[in-house]
Amino acid sequence: MSRDFPDIVDPWKAADGRRAFGGTVPLARLERLTALLAPDGAGGIDWGEAAFEAVFGYDEQGLVTIRVSVRAELPLVCQRSLEIYLEPVDRMSTVAVITDIGEQESLPDVYEPVLVEDRRLALASLVEEELLLAVPQVPRKPGAGEPELPADVSLESASEDHKEPVHKPFAGLAGLMKEKDRD
Repeated sequence: MSRDFPDIVDPWKAADGRRAFGGTVPLARLERLTALLAPDGAGGIDWGEAAFEAVFGYDEQGLVTIRVSVRAELPLVCQRSLEIYLEPVDRMSTVAVITDIGEQESLPDVYEPVLVEDRRLALASLVEEELLLAVPQVPRKPGAGEPELPADVSLESASEDHKEPVHKPFAGLAGLMKEKDRD
């Protein structure tokens, strides 16, 4: 882990000085993200680190902005093959600092909001947010094709073989109605 950055920064002071922070953060340190990852060491893949850079500044409206870039390889479980694979992430975005949730309504659409309390922003949480946004909703290993069926089974016959019997609760009623009409 690279420790060329502080854990907590004051975004306004960092923007005043046009500061840039960068380094690496172990994925194991990002608790919300680890819940979405394959178990550490599963499939011979250990959790690695995420490399990041955060550049602070002001925009034309005087908003504190942070240009964040994050690179990592996330170990995920493919939902098609159940194999563990590495999902490459190379993400860049610009966020605007807000101190109240109501402020996000007035932000320009080009910015994502980052809520800061007591003028304290944890850089690791900023990295974690970017990685959470990069996790696919349904992880799928590149090249994982359709599940293979045995050669003697077609898709049509496979779906016919697995049809559940249809329960017709009023089937007997039709016969009774015909008998009544004959009377």
